[in-house]
Amino acid sequence: MDEHPESASPEPVGGALDRRAELSEFLRTRRARLKPEDVGLPDFGRHRRVPGLRREELAQLAGVSVAYYTRLEQGNGRNVSAEVLDSIARALRLTDAEHAHLTHLAKPKQHKKKPAARTQQVRGALRTLLDSMDGFPAYVVGRRSDILAWNRMAAAVFGDWAELPAQERNWARMVFLRPAYRDLFVDWEQKAIDIVCALRMDAGCHPDDPRLSALVGELSVKSEEFRRLWATHDVKEKNHGVKRLRHSLVGDLDLNFESFGAVGDQDQTLVTYHAEPGSPSAQALRLLASWGADATRAGTSAPSA
Repeated sequence: MDEHPESASPEPVGGALDRRAELSEFLRTRRARLKPEDVGLPDFGRHRRVPGLRREELAQLAGVSVAYYTRLEQGNGRNVSAEVLDSIARALRLTDAEHAHLTHLAKPKQHKKKPAARTQQVRGALRTLLDSMDGFPAYVVGRRSDILAWNRMAAAVFGDWAELPAQERNWARMVFLRPAYRDLFVDWEQKAIDIVCALRMDAGCHPDDPRLSALVGELSVKSEEFRRLWATHDVKEKNHGVKRLRHSLVGDLDLNFESFGAVGDQDQTLVTYHAEPGSPSAQALRLLASWGADATRAGTSAPSA
């Protein structure tokens, strides 16, 4: 017999994110995306009142009892072993990023309490490295998608972030709340998805972060697109790829990006962009570099929403 239809629980708007609710919804949404034929189970054509696999089917695949899996999907991950999580991850066909997220939710590490107002600091040597990367846009992004430091080419491509209040130098706020970014990113939807997936990973690692919860609450109220994407509970890591931009001064830019974890601070990432040598995009970057401060002031991302 099918279980009763399930509905997503509402996200908290203030305080800390509810880790049990996060675990419950993550497992439910991963199970909902699988069909019996996807995992080699027979489908006898009975009417399914919920999408995807039933709980008993998932439990069978993972080699655990239905009661045990049901407790876990209800958010009770206490004392669950790494071996059981591995089995469930395999049954759900989770990616490495999703597997890590599941582990963070079910078996959170015990962190020492840190002051809520602690400011993220970028090491002086890393700032010097940014400045030395002349001709290549680069920046450091930290917790909650905050932009912590950048070089002059990043300002020329993405806009003069120095003109924004510090709390507004945040990829999620800018992409979802500032219309100029819809024009800047050719594939705005994919950029939005990448940001939400990164925030979900952050939430799994730091569910007690009130600033993250406040950011999620603000975006949920102000952006229908954010609410839709947040409700998917998707997580992934994207460390390299290509971004297509439409710059107001030089037109289309096809830029390769690479992300590197900052040594000494696991919550900071250095992101660099470069164009293929000899390409129109490489020529456009050289043009922006030659314009210097004029290109920065003409950037597309600094205007208010």
